[in-house]
Amino acid sequence: MRRVNEALKEIIGTALTKEVKDPRIGFVTVTGVETAPDLAHAKVFVSVYGKRAEKEATLEGLSAARAYLQRLISEELPLKRIPVLEFVYDESIDQGMRIQILLKSSGVEGLAPEDVPGEKPAGAPDEITDEASADDEGEAE
Repeated sequence: MRRVNEALKEIIGTALTKEVKDPRIGFVTVTGVETAPDLAHAKVFVSVYGKRAEKEATLEGLSAARAYLQRLISEELPLKRIPVLEFVYDESIDQGMRIQILLKSSGVEGLAPEDVPGEKPAGAPDEITDEASADDEGEAE
């Protein structure tokens, strides 16, 4: 299924950038595809750059291009069944951008984990002592 999902993602992404000419479809990126095991349907996750109205218009344009994209898939992939495409807006990019803005406004952005107050790097020991160092050296011999 992973290979089918990747192949669908590549075909759809290429078609959206080079072949689909719907003016409603703005700057869109296919972020992932989840195909049902029986190949009956596939969720195509997309990220759209722009305001809410542009995002909604892009999703409408993608839905209108569904039949064309399914035909392309049938021509390029030897599947026993061509999945019905469902376009879903992927909010993870927006959430990441909101987190980035919050980090920037708090002054934490750009700091190494060891420089963040109250934080320590993953896997770092609680305390380093001379005794622990001596034990490590003894084990190495």
